[in-house]
Amino acid sequence: MTFTIVLLALVAAFLGLRLYSVLGKRTGHEQEPVARQPIDNTAPIIRQPLLVGDSGSALPKGDSDAVEVAAQSGVRSIANADRSFDLGLFIEGSKSAYKMVLEAYWKGDKEALRFLCDDDVYASFAEAIDGRVARGETLENRLVRIEEVRVVDASLEHPTARVTVRFDADIASLVKDSDGNIIGGSMTDAVETHDIWTFMRDVKSGDRNWKLDETDSV
Repeated sequence: MTFTIVLLALVAAFLGLRLYSVLGKRTGHEQEPVARQPIDNTAPIIRQPLLVGDSGSALPKGDSDAVEVAAQSGVRSIANADRSFDLGLFIEGSKSAYKMVLEAYWKGDKEALRFLCDDDVYASFAEAIDGRVARGETLENRLVRIEEVRVVDASLEHPTARVTVRFDADIASLVKDSDGNIIGGSMTDAVETHDIWTFMRDVKSGDRNWKLDETDSV
């Protein structure tokens, strides 16, 4: 019995020495420590949600010049409530909407206007189109260029967000009567226009489209 115990003890001591000789040495297959890579300041930056009350300009880089100071607080509030809101995309989208609404109105396309505008604005456009049709008049207008787009106001009256945009554009306008005679305007002399439009959407709605809520001109 004593011999068996001594033998087991010797075997255990031998195995212990073998384990030490393996664990205490680097075999070449261990995972090397990962060196910390220096931060690349040129890497793309993911824009964090804009928070109400943030100090300084929390507006997306490159877009703050297109936003009046008085509108920046409202823009932050909207971005805080709607994490998908992107100011740059909104400004580009507003230019497209401006062109689409004008062209739909000039062509008398009520269906397109109903999709792009809220009920009040649509009703005003539809009334003007009906009056034009009753007089037998047609428009041959053309948006020559949009010179500048600026966000002049923004607000959030939860859950309704509103952004007011000023469009400075050149528009060529021509009005013809029922016989095709020109009764006003010219296609060779573009007129400088200054429109102030307000777009709105429900930030809690699954509908991501903004609708034209109000129109004005300077």
